[in-house]
Amino acid sequence: MAQVWRAVSEALWAMCAADSMSMPVHWYYNISDIRRDYGGWISGFNSPRGKHPSSILSLSNTAGSGRTAWSSGNQQPDVIGNLILHDKLPLWKSSGGSIHYHQGLHSGDNTLNLLCSLRAARTLVSGGFADVSQSDARAAVLSDYVQFLTTPGSHNDTYAESCHRSFFADWQESRPTSPRQAKKMHSRGTAASRLGFCSDCLCLVLQVLAFAEKRSKQKLSLPSADSQLDAIGCLPTVLPFILLSASANEEQAVSAAVEFVKLTHPHPKVPEYVSVYSQAMHAVLGGADVRQQAEEALRRLGTWDTCQSFSRQTARFPASSEERLRVHQGAVNHLGLACYTKGAMTSLFYLAHEFHDDPRGGILANTNCGGENCNRGAALGALLGAGGLYSGAFIPQEWKEELRDAQEFIPDILKEMSVAL
Repeated sequence: MAQVWRAVSEALWAMCAADSMSMPVHWYYNISDIRRDYGGWISGFNSPRGKHPSSILSLSNTAGSGRTAWSSGNQQPDVIGNLILHDKLPLWKSSGGSIHYHQGLHSGDNTLNLLCSLRAARTLVSGGFADVSQSDARAAVLSDYVQFLTTPGSHNDTYAESCHRSFFADWQESRPTSPRQAKKMHSRGTAASRLGFCSDCLCLVLQVLAFAEKRSKQKLSLPSADSQLDAIGCLPTVLPFILLSASANEEQAVSAAVEFVKLTHPHPKVPEYVSVYSQAMHAVLGGADVRQQAEEALRRLGTWDTCQSFSRQTARFPASSEERLRVHQGAVNHLGLACYTKGAMTSLFYLAHEFHDDPRGGILANTNCGGENCNRGAALGALLGAGGLYSGAFIPQEWKEELRDAQEFIPDILKEMSVAL
């Protein structure tokens, strides 16, 4: 069992490393821009440049999901600047364009999605939940999430993807924070009182959960789903629930992830994708072979044969060669470069298959493939990091030392885990 929890530790470090490595070139869709802006392929942590060559931040909807043009008839007040990202609205509405999505971050920092993931892990371990698939665990994480994003100055990132903007657009409409509403939550009879909240705080925690559950049911019952919620950012969101279910059975681990993602990414396709990833991640934490799990996932996604054609191409070139990297870049461009979950997951598992015993190489290749490399990278890094514990392949120690946010969170998380054990 101790080895399983060491695998959890390596997964946490590697997911943060992959996200931070990719952060400066997040959503670089023309990979030649990576070499131009950073003097070659990325090989270590960097701060982002002030300008982003393919930024469409100014087209993003500041009042909810998607782009402004998609919601031109929407008269909702801005979420950006009012509820979240309190000082970032001028950057979103800048007429200059090319604003970097992660302006404000520095070398070794993590993006907003990974900060939310780290905070979720800390909340779960400090809450002492015997089973993180239960509703009280989700309530605690959501309550911390709302507090974190709505507190001015709580982080330095500039971008919040559609899942956050959609959540707080709906939150803004209902404002579920009144004492009258909160008192009604006592009737739920949840086990969240074990967390030690005072009565009023417990009411608010349950209120956040009730809001998210109601919203999820409404979203999932719509005839047309919000396609922006079918995004690979769902995987970093659920990773803490999978990692902290490492000693539980697969069914419990998958349930923990799926039930939480329904609240953050209420799209009908997302639970199945999360289930595929959760099963692979849980198996690798227990010592299963990364390459085998990647193949099984790709077969379930119906993309194994296509991935095999790229694998055969890479075999013609030496490991770590420029020629092999170009094949990987072409593969990811073909399989799924953007954020939509199926394509991005296919790219993720393709890279996991190719770098099953090389976490460092896999993280760097993912970064230099561009596109949605942060969220894809975080999920990939967790797989390779956990698998590396069993194969003896670890990310460099100097990477761990340079990860600023991870150094703040992970030691405390691991300490709480050791106390629980």
